[in-house]
Amino acid sequence: MTAAQTSAPEHPLFGRRNLVNLVLPMLLEQVLSVTMGMADTLMVSGVGEAAVSSVSLVDSINILIIQILAALATGGAVIGSQYLGRRDAENARRSAAQLYTVLAVSTVAVMVLSLAFCRPILRGVFGQIDDDVMRYAQQYFIVSAISYPFIGAYNAGAALFRAQGNSRISMLASLVMNVINICGNALLIYVFGMGVLGAALATLVGRIFAAVWVFRQQQQFENPLRIGSLAEMRPEKEMILRILNIGIPSGLENGMFQIGKLCVSSLTSTLGTSAIAANAVANSITSLATIPGNTMSLAMIPVVGRCLGAGEKKQAKRYALLLLGVAVAGMAVTNITLFLTAPLMCRLYNLSAVSTAMCEQVLHWFAVLSIFFWSTSFTLPNALRAGGDAKFTMIVSIISMWLFRVLLCYYFVGRLGFGLLGVWMGMFIDWICRSLLFGIRFARGRWMEHKVI
Repeated sequence: MTAAQTSAPEHPLFGRRNLVNLVLPMLLEQVLSVTMGMADTLMVSGVGEAAVSSVSLVDSINILIIQILAALATGGAVIGSQYLGRRDAENARRSAAQLYTVLAVSTVAVMVLSLAFCRPILRGVFGQIDDDVMRYAQQYFIVSAISYPFIGAYNAGAALFRAQGNSRISMLASLVMNVINICGNALLIYVFGMGVLGAALATLVGRIFAAVWVFRQQQQFENPLRIGSLAEMRPEKEMILRILNIGIPSGLENGMFQIGKLCVSSLTSTLGTSAIAANAVANSITSLATIPGNTMSLAMIPVVGRCLGAGEKKQAKRYALLLLGVAVAGMAVTNITLFLTAPLMCRLYNLSAVSTAMCEQVLHWFAVLSIFFWSTSFTLPNALRAGGDAKFTMIVSIISMWLFRVLLCYYFVGRLGFGLLGVWMGMFIDWICRSLLFGIRFARGRWMEHKVI
C-alpha cells in the first residue's frame, strides 16, 4: 500500500450529511420492520396462544435461514464497498452479480429441503408440542419456505445499495413490504378467517414485492453495481471465494447462533404454552429496543468497508467508534423507555396473567443489561467483519453462544429451576463475554490488517 493511500485525506470520506443520509433511512427501515412485526404478532394473537406459539417457534427457524442469507449478503457488501472505496467499478459490479448467484443457488436449495422435510424438521427441533401448535406451525413453515428465494434476493439488493451509501431504496422496499404484510393480515385473518395461514401468505406476498422492486432498482443504468447481463451471473470461482471468505464465517456464526437459540427454544417449549407465549412477546418487544444498535450495525459495513478499501485505517477506526457511540446512546434511550413501559406493553398482547408476569420480568432484566453490553456484542463486531476479520468474530460468537447461552441456560433452567428467566440469564452472560473479547480485538487494531480484495 502506498504512502498516499495511508496518509490522511484532505476531506473525510463521510461527512456529517453523508452519514445522516445513510443512517436515517436505515433507522426508519428498522423501525418499520420491528413495529410492523409487533403488529403482526398482535394480529396473530387474536387467534389464540397456540397460534402465537406456533408462529414464534417457526420464526426461530425462519430467523436462522434469514440470518445465514444476511451473512452471505454481508460478504458481498464488504467486497463491494471495498472495491467502491478503491474506485474499481468493474470488480465492484462483478461482485454484485456473483452475490446474486450465490444467494439464488443457496435459497432455492434451502426452500426445496424445507418443503420436503417440513414435519420432520419441526419435530426434530421442537420435539413433542401440542397438536394445535404443530398444525399451525406446519402451515406457517410451508409458506415461509416458499418465500426464502425472495428474501434472499431482497437481502442481496439491499446490502449492495447500502454498500453504495444508499439506504433509501431498502427502506422504501421495507415500508411497502410491511404495509402489504399488515394489510394482508387484516384481510386474511379478520375478513377471511384464515388465521396463521393468512399471516404466512401476507408475508409471502410482501417479500415477493420487495425482492422484485429492489432488483429492478438495482438494474437502473446509473447504478454502479447493476448487473449488465445474465452472463455476468455465471459463477466465477475467484470472486465467489472472496465473497464466501467473509460470508461463510459470518453465516456459520449466525447459523450456530440461531441453532443455539433453537436449542433454547426447545427448552422453552418444555416450560409450557404460557412460557412460549411470554418468550415470543418478550422477543417481539425487545426487538424494538435494539433498533439503534441494529441500525448502526448495518451502517458499519459500508462506512468502515469504504474507508478500508481507500486505505484510510484511521478514518475506519474513528467512524467505527462514532457509530458505536451513537448505538450505545440510542440503546440507553430505548431501553430506559422499555424498563418504564414494560407492564403496559405486555398487556397489549392479550396474554394470561402467568405469561404477563414472566414477560415483564425478563423485559426488566433485558432493559438494564442491554444498555451496557448489547452494542459491544453485536454492533462493534460488524466493524471487524468490514475489515475481513470474520473468522475471529465467528470463533468468539460460537464459543460464547454454546458455552453460556445454551449450556449455562440448561443449567439455570434444569438444575436451578429459574424458569424462563434462566433462559435469558444465559443470554446476558453471553453478551458480557462477547463485549470483552470484541472490545480487546478492536483496540489492538489487527482487524484492519486483513487482505479482502
